[in-house]
Amino acid sequence: MISSIFQFFSKTYKTPELRKKLLITAGILAVYRLVAHIPAAGINRDSLQSLFSGNALLSLLDVFSGGTLANFSILALGLTPYINASIIVQLMTYVIPRLEELSKEGEYGQEKINQYTRFLTVPLAAMQSFGMYSLLHSQGIIASLSVVTIVALIATMTAGSMFSVWLGELITEYGISNGISFLIFAGIVARLPITIGQSLSILNSEDVLKVSIFLVISVLIIGLIVFMNEATRQIPINYARQAGRRAIESSYLPLRLNQAGVIPIIFAVSLVLLPSLLSQFLSGVPNVKVAQVATQVAQSFNPQSLTYNIVYFFLVFGFTYFYTSVVFSPEKIAENLQKSGGFIPGIRPGKQTEQYLAKVLNRITMVGAIFLGLIAILPSFFQNSLGGVQGLAIGGTGILIVVSVVLELTRELEAQLVMKRYDRFIR
Repeated sequence: MISSIFQFFSKTYKTPELRKKLLITAGILAVYRLVAHIPAAGINRDSLQSLFSGNALLSLLDVFSGGTLANFSILALGLTPYINASIIVQLMTYVIPRLEELSKEGEYGQEKINQYTRFLTVPLAAMQSFGMYSLLHSQGIIASLSVVTIVALIATMTAGSMFSVWLGELITEYGISNGISFLIFAGIVARLPITIGQSLSILNSEDVLKVSIFLVISVLIIGLIVFMNEATRQIPINYARQAGRRAIESSYLPLRLNQAGVIPIIFAVSLVLLPSLLSQFLSGVPNVKVAQVATQVAQSFNPQSLTYNIVYFFLVFGFTYFYTSVVFSPEKIAENLQKSGGFIPGIRPGKQTEQYLAKVLNRITMVGAIFLGLIAILPSFFQNSLGGVQGLAIGGTGILIVVSVVLELTRELEAQLVMKRYDRFIR
């Protein structure tokens, strides 16, 4: 097993084009992690570390930011504004006819939609920067700043967020895999050893059994994630070919149980944390009634609360269906099959094929969405059941993203290796 993994990566590295992409990706990641350690000015580091160590919500945010939030670097916002902008733009394609037309115009339309997403990211990043400043100011971590200094801080944080987006797009274009997911993956991997080390340093002898149970269950969950990500429903496809006499060529269309990959988790995390952040900011306002309501909301959306996990589950469930509809279109598949002379045995080409594919896709996506939602909320369940392993439980959600991104990366490398072998065979 280990030898086959080494052989795979050795073969990948020996391929000149793949080696170039891997080196470009590694270089961009090095720049990203280097810039992530550049701190923003005017922050009390000791108070900030104390705040994050005692707040499960902020600790979870810090894991997904790769530690940039706890250090309050110029990349503290990370890719969150861009992810939120992507959610808004994708939803707007269903209600704005012009955007819907663009989404159907192939590469040109997708480029225009990406451009609109980047434009929307700027004001969202500015608003989130001001919200972060207000939250930290209310906690006494940032002193009162002049208007010019606040504007400079917001501009710096916004520029840092856009720089992260630019690096992610560079990886997508010139490197390996989806750049945005890969940067989030890199941040989590960089932060996990610190999180695990901090958790192990505060454990006592009574927690050893709990940690052992947690690690065993984590290995089983990783195995299940791999199994579900690789699981496919194979739809048989026949092609009629005329070559002197009529012949039928058989193939199949693989439909993955989890077509959306890791994107639903990333989207859901970005949204489910917003009520808590907003309520923490409002809990410090002078109005007593507003502060009381904000405190209640903050308690309800604590990462270990039932409300938080129910909302988180349904967000993951909904985004799995939503993003599957974005990346897989039964209408286009049915149309392409009809043009190429392909058909599903027992199903008429055209509309019936589209309806059949949509029916199968809905069923398998239901299984994938439920599984993904359950996996997403399991860390909180473990933390409640196995008290004393908070840091490890928080890292569990990160592991879900890490495993999914690694699987997607491996699939892309395998696909490119197959294409290189095919090109050499054709020549």
